[in-house]
Amino acid sequence: MAATLTLPELPDGADLERFGYRPVLQRKLGRYASFAAGFSFVSILTTIFQFFGFGYGFGGGGFFWTWPVVFAGQFLVALNFAELAARYPISGCIYQWSRRLAGELVGWFAGWMMIIAQIVTAAAAAIALQVVLPSIWSGFQLIGEDAALTSKSGAANAVVLGSVLLVLTTVVNALGIGLMARINTIGVTVEIIGVSATVALFFTHTDRGPDVVFATSTAAPGPYWAAFLVSGLMAAYVMVGFDSAGELSEETHNPRRVAPRTILTALTVSGLGGGLMLLGALMAAPALDDGRLATEGLAYVISAKLNSPAGKVLLICVAIAITVCTLAIQTAGSRLMFSMARDGRLPFARRLAAVHPRFGTPVLPAAVIGVLGIALLVVNLGNAAIFATLASVCIVTLYLAYLLVTVPLLVWRIKGRPGQQTATTGKHFDLGRWGIPVNAAAVAWGVAMAVNLAWPRAEVYTPNGGGWWMLWAAPLFMAITVAVGVLVHRLVSMRSAAAQL
Repeated sequence: MAATLTLPELPDGADLERFGYRPVLQRKLGRYASFAAGFSFVSILTTIFQFFGFGYGFGGGGFFWTWPVVFAGQFLVALNFAELAARYPISGCIYQWSRRLAGELVGWFAGWMMIIAQIVTAAAAAIALQVVLPSIWSGFQLIGEDAALTSKSGAANAVVLGSVLLVLTTVVNALGIGLMARINTIGVTVEIIGVSATVALFFTHTDRGPDVVFATSTAAPGPYWAAFLVSGLMAAYVMVGFDSAGELSEETHNPRRVAPRTILTALTVSGLGGGLMLLGALMAAPALDDGRLATEGLAYVISAKLNSPAGKVLLICVAIAITVCTLAIQTAGSRLMFSMARDGRLPFARRLAAVHPRFGTPVLPAAVIGVLGIALLVVNLGNAAIFATLASVCIVTLYLAYLLVTVPLLVWRIKGRPGQQTATTGKHFDLGRWGIPVNAAAVAWGVAMAVNLAWPRAEVYTPNGGGWWMLWAAPLFMAITVAVGVLVHRLVSMRSAAAQL
């Protein structure tokens, strides 16, 4: 399927210097660590545990089919990203790819949207602890008695647990890529074992057959197709972040070869493992119509089928997965912020681009993402729809950032790759003649999903009532993000012009 371009191989540092950047980050990531970065960002244990109840509550057993649909769409995006990762092995990949394809302005907004998305995603991932920790030990429920994430006390407790986690991940990120990679690699290994054990548990304790995936009973109002589209939020939320291997290119050995493979592998393994988890949970759930599957999700199935210390161990694996997921998101975001600051494209650029002489990591970007993530959680304190609101907002923002890469790439392909300066060294991944159809399909997919996810739905954004601003949370957040982005870009451009006088 893939064609190749051939040029002489260069050492990683010299290869980076071809793009005008001096190597300052520490190259400590091998192939498995690179895969772990993408897999932990996707983190099927974290996100499926967090949103299984949401998906089932809207789509019933039939919501399973949103999983292969979203996987297929995202794999189209991943194929394009794998090609770009081979051509541009630079940190802050979404910004760098878009900038080189469409110019500084489009690239800047792609980076800006992605930074905002990663801050929101880090906050959304951190609150997933609420789905797991109170099930392990009731002492983790520090506020109120109702641990359900959709309750006021559960949402408030989620803010506390999520804030503590963001503080811990900020400290780890500040101490260097080596420590982060070790923790992340161990965590991903635990997560893979946990996924395998969970799938085995479900398939050896089934109460019904696989035909459950054709059940379309749902408590959601309106026709089933509308509920099905809403339930797709779960799969859409899970299968993002596979580009993290590209974000860490400057800390990866031989990134032109490693990053494309790990981008595709991380998404593929996540797609297969997640699909088996969904099918197994639907087959093993003690009941489908008592409401508990929609409110408690996978924790309900595990607790019912394995009410023993082994069940607690599985839930601990989930808690570890949530931790490394939040860590990976924050790491990717800090590298993107560092990459834009290095080009002088953010306020306080010099400080944000500074790399700690001992730890070899951009400390301030990690701290900024941690602080803003906590602030976002605090703003949502008491909002029972916090998980749906944050998830929808971050997913829409991520999809738009991805579109600011795939759309310029499609234009670039149609124009016949003008200004050919992206030939790769050695034999690396290239879509060749499949580039235009795959790219066009990826763009169509991204547009359709962005519209679907941003559509204001009362049952998603205001399930217990609320102001109009909550109902229109996603479009409003997009408008505010763009408006603030215009102001920040203008400020940065003015300062840059003044510095050149």
